[in-house]
Amino acid sequence: MKTVFPTFKRCVQAIREGVFIKKVSATDKEFHFQNWFEDRLKETEFNYESGGRNSYPDFRIVSLAEGYELKGLAYPGRDASFDSNSQVPTGFHNGRSICYVFGRYPKNPDGNEYPVLDLVICHGDFLNADHNYVHGNKNFKGFGSYGDILIRDRKMYVVPTPFRLVEGLAHQHTLILPSSIDADTDFFEVGELIRIEATELLVGYSFDLQTNEILPKTVPNPDAGTRHTFRAWRLKGSPTAPARMHEFRSEAVLDAIEAEASE
Repeated sequence: MKTVFPTFKRCVQAIREGVFIKKVSATDKEFHFQNWFEDRLKETEFNYESGGRNSYPDFRIVSLAEGYELKGLAYPGRDASFDSNSQVPTGFHNGRSICYVFGRYPKNPDGNEYPVLDLVICHGDFLNADHNYVHGNKNFKGFGSYGDILIRDRKMYVVPTPFRLVEGLAHQHTLILPSSIDADTDFFEVGELIRIEATELLVGYSFDLQTNEILPKTVPNPDAGTRHTFRAWRLKGSPTAPARMHEFRSEAVLDAIEAEASE
């Protein structure tokens, strides 16, 4: 990816320079961080386009098949997972390589301007390496006593953040990319991160409207055990604290996500 290193570099420089997030309104939610990132993207002088608030990804580089999806996270607060509405994370979408940008900021600031506490830009494959799944919302008719209610199946994916998956990211500025991508001399490596494909793939589910039970359908993963290797980078002048994968089973990650999402 040609834009990710200069974009990440400009973000870190802005944090070091004390360039704060500016909150426009109380209902702005995470979009104030998105605005902060867009200002940094402008400073790189890459031509880009942004769609509406429900578009994917949030920013698309015009001259290159690259894009950025933004996730602002209030801290302390929910930062182990994020909701991906109607789009499963991926490192390749509609012909573009996708990076995810995670920025944590104070949950209860004492004003409308506040700092980016830490930053992670990661390739989408670090979150999900499947490029073949095509999302679709479906519906069917005939529900209810009069048979005139439509049920809409609109999926939401709850995904672990890099802060949950990797130790050593808190209060740092870290770039996570596939191991095949080399950084220039402005960066140094702080860790090798390996994700291993699961033994089973979830390929469907059924929902019982009388018992409210949902049942998943799985099949063996033909790529079970495949290792996807990534490297963590930092800009020169940053702390050298290492980044390493948390040592826990995927079930523990899912349990933590489920608990956090239900709060």
